[in-house]
Amino acid sequence: MTRGNQRDRDRERAAARAGGSKAKNKEDGLTPEQRRERDAKALQEKLAKKSSQAGGATAAPPNPKSTKK
Repeated sequence: MTRGNQRDRDRERAAARAGGSKAKNKEDGLTPEQRRERDAKALQEKLAKKSSQAGGATAAPPNPKSTKK
């Protein structure tokens, strides 16, 4: 039962996919602290934009699954 070069091609494709995602994470050259600050700022801007579109509501509605009884 031979599969020809299918395994080799699949390995090459998997390596290409895995290699692309690893390089993306290291390209920014930021320290973990700088990355946290950048992400927090982006999240705050996103929340501010969302709240302004929602009519000024500042808090999200509570999640019914997370409430304690």
